[in-house]
Amino acid sequence: MSNHKDLKVFQQSMDLVTEIYRITKSFPDEEKYGLTSQIRRAAISVPSNIAEGSARKSSKEYIQFLYHSLGSAVEVETQLELSKRLGFIDNIEIICKTNKEIIYMLTGLIKSLNKKGQGARDKGQGTRD
Repeated sequence: MSNHKDLKVFQQSMDLVTEIYRITKSFPDEEKYGLTSQIRRAAISVPSNIAEGSARKSSKEYIQFLYHSLGSAVEVETQLELSKRLGFIDNIEIICKTNKEIIYMLTGLIKSLNKKGQGARDKGQGTRD
């Protein structure tokens, strides 16, 4: 597997975590163990699962971790919208755009890895699974 730190999706998701932490500092104190904690955990899960998946020995396992990252990115999207509706943050367009780019890149990486696995099976070479 490749070095996760070289992946643009990893780098961008690390930037997203940093921005989520900055934004959630201003959330109400009563949300410390609620929405603040939840959105931070979901955001952290995105690059963490990319990193863990890249250390796995098979493409199948890597893809599974990328799906976890994708699910977490969608959680972040939902939690940002909820934060806006609750009046905790006003402008979410830029951070949502970044998150959508991450979702797009994760989807592309998953498709690419699936194609490589399919190509190896088609040639009778198998995969590292």
